[in-house]
Amino acid sequence: MTAHITFKDPEGTETVVAADPAKTLLEIAEDNGVKLGSACGGVCACSSCHVYIRAGGDSLPEMTEEEEDRLDMGFEVKPSSRLGCQVKPADEDLRVDISHESIETWYNENPDRRHEQPPK
Repeated sequence: MTAHITFKDPEGTETVVAADPAKTLLEIAEDNGVKLGSACGGVCACSSCHVYIRAGGDSLPEMTEEEEDRLDMGFEVKPSSRLGCQVKPADEDLRVDISHESIETWYNENPDRRHEQPPK
């Protein structure tokens, strides 16, 4: 049975997709049109793909020191925080909330879609 990831963005949109253990959360989001930003292109050089793992986090690999260092640059970091470019799903369903930081980055990367952004 294939595990699934439920992405929820700050606008309230939920998207359920199949988990691909060969790809990171960022790659899976990009493949499925989920608004998960990545200013550095997914090479762990920023914190713009910051997400919160709401369920299924016990199935994920431990955070690396590099990921911890980059996450320290993030806004509103919590114990459930991870970087989407560094996390590959396992065989358990995940619930992933996208941070405000990340969706703002996504809109900056997609200026043709800024008109969709709700007023602040």
